[in-house]
Amino acid sequence: MKNRELGASGISTAPLVFGGNVFGWTVKGKDTTLLLDAFVDAGFNTIDTADVYSRWVEGNKGGESEAEIGNWLKQSGKRDKVAIATKVGAEMDSGSKGLKKDYIIKSAEASLKRLQTDYIDLYQTHYDDPSTPVEETLRAYDQLVQDGKVRAIGTSNMSVERLHESLKTSVEKGLITYQTLQPEYNLFDREKYETTYEPF
Repeated sequence: MKNRELGASGISTAPLVFGGNVFGWTVKGKDTTLLLDAFVDAGFNTIDTADVYSRWVEGNKGGESEAEIGNWLKQSGKRDKVAIATKVGAEMDSGSKGLKKDYIIKSAEASLKRLQTDYIDLYQTHYDDPSTPVEETLRAYDQLVQDGKVRAIGTSNMSVERLHESLKTSVEKGLITYQTLQPEYNLFDREKYETTYEPF
Protein backbone atom coordinates (compact mmCIF):
# COMPACT_ATOMS: atom_id res chain seq x y z
CA MET A 1 0.00 0.00 0.00
CA LYS A 2 1.52 3.30 -1.12
CA ASN A 3 0.85 6.40 0.94
CA ARG A 4 0.09 9.70 -0.75
CA GLU A 5 0.89 13.24 0.30
CA LEU A 6 -2.04 15.63 0.70
CA GLY A 7 -1.07 18.51 -1.56
CA ALA A 8 2.06 20.14 -0.21
CA SER A 9 0.94 19.66 3.39
CA GLY A 10 3.63 17.23 4.45
CA ILE A 11 0.84 14.91 5.61
CA SER A 12 1.13 11.39 4.21
CA THR A 13 -2.03 9.30 4.05
CA ALA A 14 -2.98 5.79 3.06
CA PRO A 15 -5.37 5.80 0.07
CA LEU A 16 -8.39 4.93 2.23
CA VAL A 17 -9.58 7.23 5.04
CA PHE A 18 -11.88 6.29 7.94
CA GLY A 19 -15.08 8.35 7.80
CA GLY A 20 -15.81 9.25 11.40
CA ASN A 21 -19.43 10.35 11.13
CA VAL A 22 -20.46 6.96 12.56
CA PHE A 23 -18.88 7.71 15.95
CA GLY A 24 -21.37 8.80 18.58
CA TRP A 25 -24.14 7.51 16.30
CA THR A 26 -23.96 3.86 15.27
CA VAL A 27 -20.54 3.25 16.87
CA LYS A 28 -19.62 4.05 20.48
CA GLY A 29 -17.27 3.06 23.29
CA LYS A 30 -15.64 -0.33 22.87
CA ASP A 31 -16.76 -0.57 19.25
CA THR A 32 -14.90 2.67 18.48
CA THR A 33 -11.75 1.17 19.99
CA LEU A 34 -12.20 -2.10 18.11
CA LEU A 35 -12.63 -0.41 14.72
CA LEU A 36 -9.89 2.20 15.06
CA ASP A 37 -7.36 -0.28 16.44
CA ALA A 38 -8.08 -2.64 13.53
CA PHE A 39 -7.87 0.24 11.04
CA VAL A 40 -4.47 1.43 12.27
CA ASP A 41 -3.11 -2.08 12.77
CA ALA A 42 -3.95 -2.82 9.11
CA GLY A 43 -1.65 0.03 8.01
CA PHE A 44 -4.16 2.86 7.53
CA ASN A 45 -3.61 6.20 9.22
CA THR A 46 -6.15 8.95 8.48
CA ILE A 47 -9.42 9.57 10.33
CA ASP A 48 -11.85 12.18 9.02
CA THR A 49 -14.49 13.76 11.24
CA ALA A 50 -16.21 17.12 11.85
CA ASP A 51 -17.29 19.19 14.82
CA VAL A 52 -20.94 18.72 13.81
CA TYR A 53 -20.82 14.88 13.77
CA SER A 54 -23.23 13.40 14.97
CA ARG A 55 -25.65 16.22 15.70
CA TRP A 56 -28.44 14.59 13.68
CA VAL A 57 -28.93 11.88 16.32
CA GLU A 58 -31.70 12.64 18.82
CA GLY A 59 -30.17 13.96 22.02
CA ASN A 60 -26.81 14.82 20.41
CA LYS A 61 -25.43 18.35 20.09
CA GLY A 62 -22.49 17.77 17.77
CA GLY A 63 -18.97 16.94 18.84
CA GLU A 64 -19.78 13.33 19.72
CA SER A 65 -17.58 11.90 16.97
CA GLU A 66 -14.59 14.00 17.98
CA ALA A 67 -15.10 12.99 21.61
CA GLU A 68 -15.15 9.29 20.70
CA ILE A 69 -11.97 9.65 18.66
CA GLY A 70 -10.38 11.68 21.46
CA ASN A 71 -11.10 8.97 24.01
CA TRP A 72 -9.52 6.40 21.69
CA LEU A 73 -6.46 8.60 21.12
CA LYS A 74 -5.95 8.97 24.86
CA GLN A 75 -6.48 5.28 25.66
CA SER A 76 -4.54 3.85 22.73
CA GLY A 77 -1.52 6.13 22.77
CA LYS A 78 -1.57 6.06 18.94
CA ARG A 79 -1.70 9.80 18.27
CA ASP A 80 1.65 9.68 16.47
CA LYS A 81 0.39 6.94 14.15
CA VAL A 82 -2.63 8.81 12.77
CA ALA A 83 -3.53 11.98 10.92
CA ILE A 84 -6.69 13.58 12.28
CA ALA A 85 -8.85 15.61 9.91
CA THR A 86 -11.82 17.56 11.22
CA LYS A 87 -14.05 20.33 9.93
CA VAL A 88 -15.67 23.62 10.93
CA GLY A 89 -18.51 25.72 9.55
CA ALA A 90 -21.63 23.54 9.80
CA GLU A 91 -24.42 24.57 12.17
CA MET A 92 -24.00 23.24 15.68
CA ASP A 93 -26.79 22.67 18.21
CA SER A 94 -26.37 26.19 19.58
CA GLY A 95 -27.20 27.62 16.16
CA SER A 96 -23.59 28.74 15.76
CA LYS A 97 -21.99 28.27 12.36
CA GLY A 98 -19.90 29.98 9.71
CA LEU A 99 -16.34 30.95 8.93
CA LYS A 100 -15.73 34.22 10.75
CA LYS A 101 -12.32 34.41 12.37
CA ASP A 102 -13.45 34.43 16.01
CA TYR A 103 -15.80 31.49 15.41
CA ILE A 104 -13.11 29.39 13.72
CA ILE A 105 -10.62 30.03 16.53
CA LYS A 106 -13.21 29.16 19.18
CA SER A 107 -14.36 26.06 17.29
CA ALA A 108 -10.80 24.82 16.80
CA GLU A 109 -10.18 25.06 20.55
CA ALA A 110 -13.37 23.09 21.22
CA SER A 111 -12.36 20.42 18.69
CA LEU A 112 -8.88 20.13 20.21
CA LYS A 113 -10.42 19.64 23.64
CA ARG A 114 -12.81 16.94 22.43
CA LEU A 115 -10.07 15.21 20.45
CA GLN A 116 -7.73 15.39 23.47
CA THR A 117 -4.82 16.47 21.30
CA ASP A 118 -2.60 19.51 20.92
CA TYR A 119 -2.97 19.79 17.15
CA ILE A 120 -5.22 18.97 14.22
CA ASP A 121 -3.44 17.59 11.17
CA LEU A 122 -5.97 18.77 8.57
CA TYR A 123 -8.54 21.44 9.49
CA GLN A 124 -11.22 21.80 6.83
CA THR A 125 -13.89 24.26 5.83
CA HIS A 126 -17.00 22.06 6.01
CA TYR A 127 -19.46 24.44 4.35
CA ASP A 128 -18.64 27.77 2.80
CA ASP A 129 -19.90 30.99 4.38
CA PRO A 130 -20.44 33.51 1.57
CA SER A 131 -21.15 36.24 4.13
CA THR A 132 -17.53 36.09 5.33
CA PRO A 133 -14.68 37.37 3.13
CA VAL A 134 -12.25 34.58 2.25
CA GLU A 135 -9.38 36.64 3.64
CA GLU A 136 -10.93 36.67 7.13
CA THR A 137 -11.35 32.90 7.05
CA LEU A 138 -7.80 32.35 5.83
CA ARG A 139 -6.40 34.67 8.51
CA ALA A 140 -8.09 32.52 11.16
CA TYR A 141 -6.54 29.38 9.72
CA ASP A 142 -3.20 31.12 9.35
CA GLN A 143 -3.22 32.05 13.03
CA LEU A 144 -4.00 28.46 14.03
CA VAL A 145 -1.10 27.19 11.92
CA GLN A 146 1.26 29.83 13.35
CA ASP A 147 0.17 28.80 16.87
CA GLY A 148 0.95 25.14 16.09
CA LYS A 149 -2.66 24.03 16.56
CA VAL A 150 -3.24 23.07 12.90
CA ARG A 151 -0.78 21.56 10.41
CA ALA A 152 -2.64 22.17 7.14
CA ILE A 153 -6.04 23.26 5.83
CA GLY A 154 -8.53 21.88 3.34
CA THR A 155 -12.04 22.58 2.15
CA SER A 156 -15.27 20.79 1.31
CA ASN A 157 -18.57 21.92 -0.19
CA MET A 158 -17.06 25.12 -1.60
CA SER A 159 -17.76 26.45 -5.05
CA VAL A 160 -14.96 26.59 -7.60
CA GLU A 161 -15.37 30.38 -7.68
CA ARG A 162 -14.79 30.75 -3.93
CA LEU A 163 -12.01 28.19 -3.99
CA HIS A 164 -10.27 30.12 -6.76
CA GLU A 165 -10.70 33.36 -4.79
CA SER A 166 -9.30 31.70 -1.67
CA LEU A 167 -6.21 30.36 -3.45
CA LYS A 168 -5.59 33.74 -5.08
CA THR A 169 -5.95 35.53 -1.74
CA SER A 170 -3.56 33.12 -0.05
CA VAL A 171 -0.87 33.96 -2.60
CA GLU A 172 -1.50 37.71 -2.64
CA LYS A 173 -1.64 38.09 1.16
CA GLY A 174 0.97 35.48 2.05
CA LEU A 175 -1.53 33.34 3.96
CA ILE A 176 -1.93 29.61 4.50
CA THR A 177 -3.29 27.83 1.41
CA TYR A 178 -5.92 25.10 1.07
CA GLN A 179 -4.10 21.84 0.32
CA THR A 180 -7.09 19.53 -0.13
CA LEU A 181 -10.61 19.46 -1.52
CA GLN A 182 -13.13 16.94 -0.24
CA PRO A 183 -15.99 17.03 -2.77
CA GLU A 184 -18.98 14.75 -3.08
CA TYR A 185 -17.88 12.09 -5.54
CA ASN A 186 -19.10 8.52 -5.94
CA LEU A 187 -20.50 6.22 -8.62
CA PHE A 188 -23.91 7.94 -8.42
CA ASP A 189 -22.89 11.59 -7.81
CA ARG A 190 -20.13 12.17 -10.35
CA GLU A 191 -21.20 14.97 -12.67
CA LYS A 192 -20.40 18.04 -10.54
CA TYR A 193 -16.90 16.85 -9.73
CA GLU A 194 -16.08 15.67 -13.25
CA THR A 195 -17.41 18.78 -15.00
CA THR A 196 -16.44 21.45 -12.45
CA TYR A 197 -13.83 20.53 -9.87
CA GLU A 198 -11.66 18.13 -11.87
CA PRO A 199 -10.95 20.63 -14.69
CA PHE A 200 -10.16 23.31 -12.09
